[in-house]
Amino acid sequence: MGGSDALALFFGGVLLANFCPHFIAGMSGLRFYTPFASPPFRGLSSPVVNVLYALLNLAGAYALLVAVAGMTLQPALPAAIAATGFGLWSLFIARSVTRLARERPGRASSQVPGT
Repeated sequence: MGGSDALALFFGGVLLANFCPHFIAGMSGLRFYTPFASPPFRGLSSPVVNVLYALLNLAGAYALLVAVAGMTLQPALPAAIAATGFGLWSLFIARSVTRLARERPGRASSQVPGT
């Protein structure tokens, strides 16, 4: 394993770790910090923005781990189809949970816990 493969694996892992909190917040209908908020990295973004940001991190992790470092995910077409379903349904759930939270005040918070 070369140095560039090790770096791709390391940063692929970093992006996978960054995927988790944004995906969980978005799927839970919670607002969470992203670089797209105002102010960047300090403001809260909507659940849909968090899911999109999480999916961007997941795509970056895939690119680094599979395309650059050579980890295998066989075969590619079924993985792409599954990833499309995963992404689209994630956005649907984030939007649905956000809508439900708005309809039932007090039942679900639209803020990060503790804020």
